[in-house]
Amino acid sequence: MDHSTATLRLASLAQETRLAIFRTLVQAGPEGLNPGTLAERLDIAQATLSFHLKELRHADMILSRQQGRFIFYSANFEAMNGLLSFLTDNCCAETGAQCFPPPCCDQAST
Repeated sequence: MDHSTATLRLASLAQETRLAIFRTLVQAGPEGLNPGTLAERLDIAQATLSFHLKELRHADMILSRQQGRFIFYSANFEAMNGLLSFLTDNCCAETGAQCFPPPCCDQAST
């Protein structure tokens, strides 16, 4: 991952509503949630939700899929893990200490 992509992804999460949306989708897992459920759980207006979903999609932090007449959004776990790996890539490199990546970065569990 390059600095530009990391900056875009971090910026997409640096807003309270978008962070709440992303965390809710992470909790929902790969199946994701439809916008109506998201809006209800987070108590936000559909128009507001739509704006924030667009920003998260632009940063590739969420995915969408059509299922019948419904759209479901889910966290892009690959992008999330890539961002976490980017942030921890050189962890403790100067000290030589052993650093441990966050559990979600363990590629064997994905």
